[in-house]
This record gives sequence, C-alpha cells and structure tokens, in this order.
Amino acid sequence: MKRSLLLLLLPVMLITGCGSRPAIPVNEQQTLVMESSVLAAGISAEKPDISSIDGATVSQSELYNERSVPVTVNYRFYWYDAKGLEIHPLEKPRSVSIPAKSTLTVSSTAGYPDARKVRLYLSL
Repeated sequence: MKRSLLLLLLPVMLITGCGSRPAIPVNEQQTLVMESSVLAAGISAEKPDISSIDGATVSQSELYNERSVPVTVNYRFYWYDAKGLEIHPLEKPRSVSIPAKSTLTVSSTAGYPDARKVRLYLSL
C-alpha cells in the first residue's frame, strides 16, 4: 500500500520540481537587517527602496537617531540579481555618524546593471 502510494506521488513531485523557476528567493520582509545593539542604541531605519537615478540603480534608506547623543552606525548594502544571487564584488562596509535627534539618508549605487533587489545590514 505504501509502495503504491509512493509510486503515484513520485511523478507528481518530479513534475512540480521541474516547473519551478530557478531562483533563490530574497525574502521581501528581510530587506533591512539590524543587529540588536543598533536598536538598543536608539537607531531605527526605513527599509531600503530601489529607484533609477540618471540610468543607475540606486537604493536609499533613512536612519533615525532617537537619542540625545550622536551614534556611529556601520552599514553595508548587499545587491541581488533577478534570480536572487548575490552580486559580487561586495561593497565595503561604511560607517556614518548620525547626529542627536536627527535623520540621515544612506545610499548605494549598484555596480551591476541587472541588480533587482537589495538588503541593508546595520551594526555598531
């Protein structure tokens, strides 16, 4: 009984596997990754958006400092192509000092014309 059920399911599983697009999913809910220390330092951020500026693919995100002292934040943008593959070479990590009770915009320009998705990673 179990063997016949397995034989019936095998073709369905093979067809299902062949019908999917070859891509690595980039979760739309994880376009912004922040270490817990960033949140503890009073920093919040908007998810990065992607736009085209003068023919270049650009991503921007606003960082907010809710504390009454400046906070230095390290950040790195990770770019992905349409298949979800990470684009190399990776950008170097950068840092920025956000003044007290202020907003600052960080941005990145994709070095690859087919970049479709981005993820921003924040740390202290």
